[in-house]
Amino acid sequence: MLKNWGVTIFAAAAMSGLLTGIPAVGALAQPLPGTVSTEVRMKLERDSRLTITETVHVPDGKTVKRTVPLRLAVGNDLERQYQVTDARVEGKGSASVSSDQFTTTFEGGQATLTYTVVGAVAPVGDALEVRWQVAGGWDTELDKVAVTFSAPDSPTSVNCLAGPVGSSQPCTSADLADGKGVRAQEIKLGAGERVDVAIGLSAGVVPPNAVVVEQSGLAAAFALTPVSGIALGGLLVLLLGGVALLWYLRGRDVAALSSEVGAVSVLVRDQGGRVAFASPDGVLPGQVGTVVDEHVDVVDVTATVIDLAVRNYLWIAETEGHDWQIVRRNPVDASLSGYEKAVYEALLPQGVEAVTVSELRGRQVDLARVRDELYADVVEKRWFVRRPDAERSLFWWVGIGIAVLGVVATVVLALTIGNALFGLAVAVGGVALAFGARSMPARTKRGSELLEHVRGLRGYLHGVTPQDVPEDDRELVFSRSLPYAVVLGETERWLTTFGQQDLYWYGNASDFRRSFPAFLGALDGVLAQAGHLRSLRTPNP
Repeated sequence: MLKNWGVTIFAAAAMSGLLTGIPAVGALAQPLPGTVSTEVRMKLERDSRLTITETVHVPDGKTVKRTVPLRLAVGNDLERQYQVTDARVEGKGSASVSSDQFTTTFEGGQATLTYTVVGAVAPVGDALEVRWQVAGGWDTELDKVAVTFSAPDSPTSVNCLAGPVGSSQPCTSADLADGKGVRAQEIKLGAGERVDVAIGLSAGVVPPNAVVVEQSGLAAAFALTPVSGIALGGLLVLLLGGVALLWYLRGRDVAALSSEVGAVSVLVRDQGGRVAFASPDGVLPGQVGTVVDEHVDVVDVTATVIDLAVRNYLWIAETEGHDWQIVRRNPVDASLSGYEKAVYEALLPQGVEAVTVSELRGRQVDLARVRDELYADVVEKRWFVRRPDAERSLFWWVGIGIAVLGVVATVVLALTIGNALFGLAVAVGGVALAFGARSMPARTKRGSELLEHVRGLRGYLHGVTPQDVPEDDRELVFSRSLPYAVVLGETERWLTTFGQQDLYWYGNASDFRRSFPAFLGALDGVLAQAGHLRSLRTPNP
């Protein structure tokens, strides 16, 4: 839309110039208030130097910068080199030139920049072409760029491109003016975009002075060659193969997570007709959290502590001073798994019969054994082939090693025989492997099936009501289900639905619904201090 309006405005201004005798380009160069604009006047001298005068308008209080590359790739390992001399600024601004780039800075107000370009004239067939990037590398949007060009002889053609570098979008307008010069204009040039003007001249008007040389330094080292192309192709094949492997390994999980799953049947009746809770496949609360998110988290240990209390190994009681006491009720026996024993002994070592949460905070509980035992447990149950943390670590360090090797190879190749893209491809592959390490642990088919059962367990926690459980059995069903509600982030709803004030494993609570969440938060904080586990809560299957 802006470009169409720009064409209309330009035509109107051109007509006005013809009627009034005022140059059209000068009329269009008037900037809108609060915007940055530039008027570029180019003159080709008889010795082939291109002298340029730019009038830059910058709003008060604003500083803008422009960086122009003086080495441009022209294909086939060649680059065209420009030279800028005699650069100076009248007004608030500065200009600096190096062998690779031309940098200018302007502050609020109007400034005039003058400089000379050597290397702008190149032979093209039996004619000449003058080429220069009249606008580009600005760090801000330009409201308009107005360009005029004059030469010792009338130009024969003009090609003006605007927009992102490499695009073939034409400028808002460009023409041969009165046959003796060129005028062009671009409306609304985005930051980082360029205006590139190429003007045709007859042969012999001026001598050509373009300098085209083989790429040197890093440009040549990183040029695309058959060898580096094969390396990049190989990297692409490996990446696609890795994606395909992950898709295959993770496919079961995707199916388990996307399928419709209703509540699983976890309420069973014993021979005496009593209703009890039985977890799917006998999975324990700590195992649930580890299988769901492939990490041993603090919440997994907290849920295990609650489960040990529910199963009469521990007793939890609220004490004065907003504290809680954990008491040894029954000793460790063979019915406990390895990680449950580790949790029990981390809280109550040999000879300790009771401990408060505040005492645990000062003792710095060691959970390293708990973490190792729980990871070993999920492998033993064949939910994972290898420990998830070990697999993540393996692929992370292999990826880092490959990336470092690639960086070293890139530097060595760049400084010696070239084809540095080969080393860069290896480095990129290593980085991709390192960042993909978090996705490498894959559940077995048995683990994916358990994931689906866990989703059904969550459905049970959402759907069951007190009326579904006989009154005499509600305390036990509530208690046995609570650790699973804790690890699956359903504590609040479960307490609201089944919360009771008097429980066989939790004492001295005047208001269990208030006291229990506070206990969970305090215990989470103590366990998180160990630093061995993530303190992230609520895994979502």
